[in-house]
Amino acid sequence: MKRVLMERVHAEQCLLSQTRRKFLTSTFGSVGSLALGSMMGSKLMAATARELDEGLPAGAKPFLTHAPKAKRVIHLCMAGGPSHLETFDYKPTLRKHHKQPMPESLTKGQPIAQLQGRALTAFEPQTTFTKCGKAGIEIADIFPHIQKLADEICVIKSMKTEQINHDPAHTFFNTGTIRPNNPSIGSWLMYGLGSLNQNLPGFVVLTSVGGGQAQPISARQWHNGFLDSKYQGVKLNSVGDPVYYVGSPDGVSNPCQSEVIEAVNQLNQKHSKVVDDPEIASRIAQYELAFRMQMAVPELTDFSDENPKTIESYGCKPGDGSFASNCLLARRLAERGVRFIQLYHRGWDHHGGIKKRIPGAAKLVDQATAALINDLKQRGMLDDTLIIWGGEFGRTPMAQGDGRDHHIKGYSMFLCGGGIKPGITYGNTDDFGYNAQENVVHVRDLHATMLHQLGINHEKMTFKHQGLDARLTGVEHAKVLKELIS
Repeated sequence: MKRVLMERVHAEQCLLSQTRRKFLTSTFGSVGSLALGSMMGSKLMAATARELDEGLPAGAKPFLTHAPKAKRVIHLCMAGGPSHLETFDYKPTLRKHHKQPMPESLTKGQPIAQLQGRALTAFEPQTTFTKCGKAGIEIADIFPHIQKLADEICVIKSMKTEQINHDPAHTFFNTGTIRPNNPSIGSWLMYGLGSLNQNLPGFVVLTSVGGGQAQPISARQWHNGFLDSKYQGVKLNSVGDPVYYVGSPDGVSNPCQSEVIEAVNQLNQKHSKVVDDPEIASRIAQYELAFRMQMAVPELTDFSDENPKTIESYGCKPGDGSFASNCLLARRLAERGVRFIQLYHRGWDHHGGIKKRIPGAAKLVDQATAALINDLKQRGMLDDTLIIWGGEFGRTPMAQGDGRDHHIKGYSMFLCGGGIKPGITYGNTDDFGYNAQENVVHVRDLHATMLHQLGINHEKMTFKHQGLDARLTGVEHAKVLKELIS
């Protein structure tokens, strides 16, 4: 038996070493991570579409407890921690107490990232604000385009998280914990809902930089954790070919390539009967999805069918690697049934020079964010697309030179579309912008609300892992923010 298995493995390796070597072996790298995205059978795809469009059919998964209001999520992650005090949470008290000691009643014994042992002084807002929309939502003037959409967004001013440094904070936001090997949000959604497009991954990540210190983003932020690897997120390149080796090598026809993939899959199927490893099924899916993507990806990134005025509204040159270009691509991904789209803009870490640098970061995302919202609305997609805008944490009311340190006790984000009430604010921080004190929203509450809008009961969507029923929102109490739901 051992010799037979060795022969099978050797045969598979021989096939992989042929002219498709770069393409097929890269399934575990660039195109490879692709497949780890969401290969589903066509019947399941159709069933998922019916669930979304017609409500829940008989026999639906037990955690799908109600008809969803959202089909997909676009997470616009302002990586680095945008200051709530210069964006959506204006605090005149900080201006009044500028350069004066912060009240010890707020700061004593509280977690601080880089200001340990230093004098903590109040630092006035470094931007101006305008009351916008029917409700008079205060939005910083560095966001002139978002200001015009005040009646479309829901600003949460009382966010709270648990990790005070960048990578752990991203991990906590994406997985609900800092423990290793836990699935990211998109992986949970793929496990729970699947994809609506069998030719593209259902969980896609794009990154851009500019405006501030560009903190690195680890690939574990879109990892599948203990879920099957087919649920892993797929990072597409923002510049150049979105996927490496997506084209066939010279001299290799589609029928020839298909024969190689079929042969490899047959070997994998035989191997699976022997070892009964569920990951082999994911490997088979990898090859099949990667092959189908050779036609789907070029069409996805061919912007010739886009109205020039639409491109102009985003303020980009498609494929230039900017956040704006990624927003345009996000809309195209959403149109094609991608379930979870995550855009990281790495430019919001302002430990110094915040007055000079935060307008630059805002300029890189403001117009495109507004264009994405308007574009989705014009296409009738905003109602069933939940947009989440914000970072891993906020910034301190205390000065760090002419910047601000990391802050986890209170900060701002905004939601839009997907059945969320538009044109409102929710929650508040104290007069100094230090503690969330009114309608406090924990990261897990945001997760629970997002799942609810997708038709999922967050307490019931579990996966058995190491004898426990693991879930995105953990075992601690998380609440659906029903006040935000229209």
